[in-house]
Amino acid sequence: MTTRALTVWWDTKPVGRLTMDIHGDLGFTYAASWLADDGARAISQSLPLREEAFSRRECLPFFEGILPEESQRENIAAALGVSKNNEFRLLERLGGEIAGALSLWPEGKVPPTLNGPFEPKFLSDKALRAKIDELPKRPLLAGEEGLRLSLAGAQAKLPVVVTPEGIALPAPGQPTTHILKPPIMRFEGTTENEAYAMRLARRIGLDVAAVEIGRAGGRIFLLVTRYDRTTMPDGEVKRLHQEDFCQALGIISARKYASEGGPVFRDIFGLLRRAATRPAIEVLKLFDAAIYNLIIGNADAHGKNYSLLYDGRTELAPLYDLLSTVAYPELSPNLAMKIARRAKLEEIHSRDWKRFAEETGLTEPFIRRRTKELCNLVLEESRATAASFGLERPERGLMKNSQTLIERRAERLLGSV
Repeated sequence: MTTRALTVWWDTKPVGRLTMDIHGDLGFTYAASWLADDGARAISQSLPLREEAFSRRECLPFFEGILPEESQRENIAAALGVSKNNEFRLLERLGGEIAGALSLWPEGKVPPTLNGPFEPKFLSDKALRAKIDELPKRPLLAGEEGLRLSLAGAQAKLPVVVTPEGIALPAPGQPTTHILKPPIMRFEGTTENEAYAMRLARRIGLDVAAVEIGRAGGRIFLLVTRYDRTTMPDGEVKRLHQEDFCQALGIISARKYASEGGPVFRDIFGLLRRAATRPAIEVLKLFDAAIYNLIIGNADAHGKNYSLLYDGRTELAPLYDLLSTVAYPELSPNLAMKIARRAKLEEIHSRDWKRFAEETGLTEPFIRRRTKELCNLVLEESRATAASFGLERPERGLMKNSQTLIERRAERLLGSV
């Protein structure tokens, strides 16, 4: 017998029911009204439209993939007084504002989006600093009255509303516009590192989320524009659907790394070719992303750090979470997804590009030519990118470290093609 249920909403329409039975097993069923809707689409590549219910094994990767990971999930569970392994209860408490177009609400409750208008809670400089300082112990401000927020990932972050009036916490059910990311306290200069890598990607022509560096009471943070939100002409913020490649391939977050059974490049290139509206274009964007992550030394570019975006068509989502992880000796230098079976830039030789061509389904001459182009673009734009932030010391020096590291890697990669 079903004991608990959440209604899954796509904007203002009920999509289906996520249930937990008396044994704690999850299940998902599409609503008959959704299946009858001519405009209905599946919520995931791994959960195609059908009348039959999906088992826990089938639906868990998508739904638990909505939640934070690792220590973030543990701290949230502790703050809420629930088990970190009880995905249903976590979604019940956090599922009001998540990645993509969906929201989850207790059965029988109508999402507040139907009742508007919203009145977000704007934060003073002092109040914003206090919220940032809370995040390590209470990720996503879990348990704060009126907030039901969730974002995947293992690092602290906070979805916020940004308007000309300032930065605000969302009202219940309100779509957020940005993601605020404080520095990773264990590692120096992560804000400057990520800001540089993200903006450099944009300057060389890659599709990437926009970023700005912000400050609150002396605290530096990164403000990332949400690509899964769009502002309509009347000012209304609408949600766009998205899912990461682990969700799309039916792989749980704990297996996001290829070394633990997660996706490899052959898997995500294959899925993109099958799912994309314009596969030829999207595959080239994915190739650029893979090479750029190699250039900057982002060894943590796993299956949850690439996503599909559903915005009238199915496409590769703008890039996010770009960080030169090799700058930190405490972190593994091995690529989360190997390139031609090589785990490090230093291991890649000219003969390996033929194998990577086979893995991606692209031609070897194209791969060599485009890799050279990307390396040269990085070298051309590296200095101007750093200058574009207008930083003072010591932040300027920290960003210079990222610039120097990436330039050296681009030069090293040029030598292998």
